Amino acid sequence: MRSLALGEIEPRDANRILNKEIMLGVIRGVLFGLIVGIAAFLWKGEWGWGFVVGTAMLLNMLVAGLLGTVIPLGMKAFRLDPAIASGVFLTTFTDMLGFLFLLGLATLLIGQLT
Repeated sequence: MRSLALGEIEPRDANRILNKEIMLGVIRGVLFGLIVGIAAFLWKGEWGWGFVVGTAMLLNMLVAGLLGTVIPLGMKAFRLDPAIASGVFLTTFTDMLGFLFLLGLATLLIGQLT
């Protein structure tokens, strides 16, 4: 956001920034997914819950990285101030999709979870 506000980043740099954020999302997602997945396993004592929670965390981190790049750059492309509403949109989307990932995976795998 700071680089965008200072004019160091333009919408034409989107591919480079998007690739970087996706890679960071994968790294953070795998790291946090493993930590939370192991914690869920230790709490419930079953790998299925750890898998569901860890995978949901991985997907949520990927979406956060993707939307954290696309929303501000999209707002800048439409000549809107990205600092005003990017946080609201990003938080809303990541929260909604995080719940969708967690509850959706749990629903899909409910037969295997005890």
